[in-house]
Amino acid sequence: MSQSSGPRSTYARGSGDPQLLTIGSGPPKERADAARNRARILQAAERLFTQHDLNAVSMDQIAAEAGVGKGTLFRRFGDKAGLAAALLDAREHELQHRIIAGPPPLGPDADPAERLVAFLTAYSEFLDTHLNLVHLSETASPGARYRIGAYRFWHQHTAILLRAARPDLAADADQLAHALLAALAADLRKALHNQGRDHDSARGVEVLAQLVLTGRIQLPGHGGRETRGNRSTHT
Repeated sequence: MSQSSGPRSTYARGSGDPQLLTIGSGPPKERADAARNRARILQAAERLFTQHDLNAVSMDQIAAEAGVGKGTLFRRFGDKAGLAAALLDAREHELQHRIIAGPPPLGPDADPAERLVAFLTAYSEFLDTHLNLVHLSETASPGARYRIGAYRFWHQHTAILLRAARPDLAADADQLAHALLAALAADLRKALHNQGRDHDSARGVEVLAQLVLTGRIQLPGHGGRETRGNRSTHT
């Protein structure tokens, strides 16, 4: 998959304010016949991915279903990971729009810590809904996850909110953002799903965010007990 594949969403260059996020203009304009071919290919891929195991669907099958030549398919999308990124594009833009202009706590005008937890929760739900497509786009090649346009958006949004919520951690915000998002990697979520541990996965992200934001973890069902480091305290 090309390093430039995936959504073109980005922050306004030079902005430190999450409210100044902007969504890019997307792919360049194309001829009407090329746009029709693109739409047919994406519709065919979505049908086949819905009807069959994603890993069992071949590029040949997608080309035949779309009624286009294999060369056209490969030139436009490169491989199945490129198709997955294209199918995710509109869905990711919808979540990004909610971040930029939606109501709080996910959108602007919310406390940065609350907004960060709301984002991690919303992305966790997004991941569960589109797990197979996200997994394919993130694992197509070594490091693919970090080259996807959407990941750069999620990472910068997370880092900016961390700096606002914890100014004392500003110097480490980029690395901490990667650490938080690592808990939302599709490869990990898929492994936990296969083990029947979906709830553990979603809860783990919330606990990790609490730990970064407050230095404490609120344990459910333990009488309000919190943990700090290796010690447990009652509040």
